Amino acid sequence: MTSRRFRARGALVLLALLLASSAAMRLGSGIGAAMARAPETSVSDAPLTCPEPPLALAEALREREAEVRAQEQAMEDRRAALDEAEVLVRERLAELAAAEASLSETIARADGAAENDVARLTSVYESMKPKEAAALFEAMAPEFAAGFMGRMQPEAAAAVMSGMSPEAAYSVSVLLAGRNALAPTE
Repeated sequence: MTSRRFRARGALVLLALLLASSAAMRLGSGIGAAMARAPETSVSDAPLTCPEPPLALAEALREREAEVRAQEQAMEDRRAALDEAEVLVRERLAELAAAEASLSETIARADGAAENDVARLTSVYESMKPKEAAALFEAMAPEFAAGFMGRMQPEAAAAVMSGMSPEAAYSVSVLLAGRNALAPTE
């Protein structure tokens, strides 16, 4: 039963193809005659020049071109000004870098000189008699005295503190003990 169906379909498909090709041949047969009867046109007959544009359009185009040229010139002038500004900025940055280096060097020298002065003064206090140094340290502000005590040799600092009043020695001791209390532990 299925083989009969396939044969019937095959015959129908063959018949449809024959009819379609016949129709295509009939349509195509008149094209050649139609093309033969068409008038011949040549590209050489086309005008070689464009007609003049209207005067208002030509004037508008000229004005627009002048505006565009003026804008281009303004942009070129601005670019030149920006290039000059960039050169000046680079020069100023170089000057600032040189000034910063000089200032850093001056600060380092001043810090070094101040550190030398404090170290020398600390050694002077260490070499003084403990009783005289104790009287001097008692007259100082506790924060200032604690700074020097922290720099002194432990033996010299102990001798000076033993000559101070208990209140003054306590104040200096509290400051010495707490000066690193807020330092990070990790």
